[in-house]
Amino acid sequence: MGIRAVLCIAAALLIAGSSCSTKGTKNISEGEIHYSIEYSGNMGSFRDLMPKTLIVSFKDDKILFDISAPIGNSGIMNLSNPEKGFFDTYISLLTMRYYYPAKQGETPPGFETMEGIKIRKTNRTTEICGFECKNAEVTLPGDWDKVYEIWYTDEIRVRDPNMGNPFSEINGVLMSFFFYLGDAEMHFTAETVYRKEISDKVFERKEKYKRISREEIAKFIDRMIL
Repeated sequence: MGIRAVLCIAAALLIAGSSCSTKGTKNISEGEIHYSIEYSGNMGSFRDLMPKTLIVSFKDDKILFDISAPIGNSGIMNLSNPEKGFFDTYISLLTMRYYYPAKQGETPPGFETMEGIKIRKTNRTTEICGFECKNAEVTLPGDWDKVYEIWYTDEIRVRDPNMGNPFSEINGVLMSFFFYLGDAEMHFTAETVYRKEISDKVFERKEKYKRISREEIAKFIDRMIL
């Protein structure tokens, strides 16, 4: 057995053995997923100020990614509501609140580094939070030798759950994955899945946010991350 195969099996066992719980049953179509966040690379003196959790709210084909920092009233949200045509990115930075409404299929601001990624699905599976998860290997342009592992499940009933993020070709809810947001490498692992009612208001366009251009909001994201 090759070294790479051993490492892949070890990673799967580590994920399967992680602390995780499910509040409800499989095949839910409405609820929340709470993820832990870890950062790779040099984050400088701001590592302790970076968001530590991601909360994803979902309902049918609507989904909201909410990454909030522990202090400073700052955070990033990505809203996908195909029925209303909302594919918005929101940022809060101290007293500033801005948003950019992307078009369907457009790479969300901040994810430019992930444009052109290659995804290769494998036959490996594991269990995360009681859900059977499938595996895919991801490579990024400019560094095809480095392979990232992601895990996703089709046992959570959300239609096109990745329409508003770089993994749009994955038809399953991400349970262990990564993002490059600006220059920050962020790794997410599901810790709890809740079955709960989510108000439709959660997936409406947010009030009190000023619309700005894609270039402007990308600059603010860089300021928050670096």
